[in-house]
Amino acid sequence: MRVLKVSAVVLVCVLGLVTLLSAEQNKFGVADSRNITFTDPMRVGTVLLPVGNYQVLHTMEGDSHIMVFKQLNKKKPAEARVKCELVPLAAKADRDQKVYVLNASGERVLQELIFRGDLAEHKF
Repeated sequence: MRVLKVSAVVLVCVLGLVTLLSAEQNKFGVADSRNITFTDPMRVGTVLLPVGNYQVLHTMEGDSHIMVFKQLNKKKPAEARVKCELVPLAAKADRDQKVYVLNASGERVLQELIFRGDLAEHKF
């Protein structure tokens, strides 16, 4: 039983390391894939995402930057796609940051995302 627990911890550590190494920056100065946690429901574009952990993919559709939010660890994951504008930062971001406003319904509406280590912020 103890060997199983130790093996599970080692596996989680290896997967975490692989995730960190795969989060290299692209030519825009941002990583193609990140993870984010919403502790409250968050409106992203037209979709109200429930509380949870999400993978955030930065993709291109023609000249448009698109952020895709996919909920992790759910049988029916929530998903949102939203166009973003990349705004260069003066230096690499030293921390993650979520900027949102409250709409008339009291919902959090995502306005900006900054990920630690990126050279640009995402504005929605």
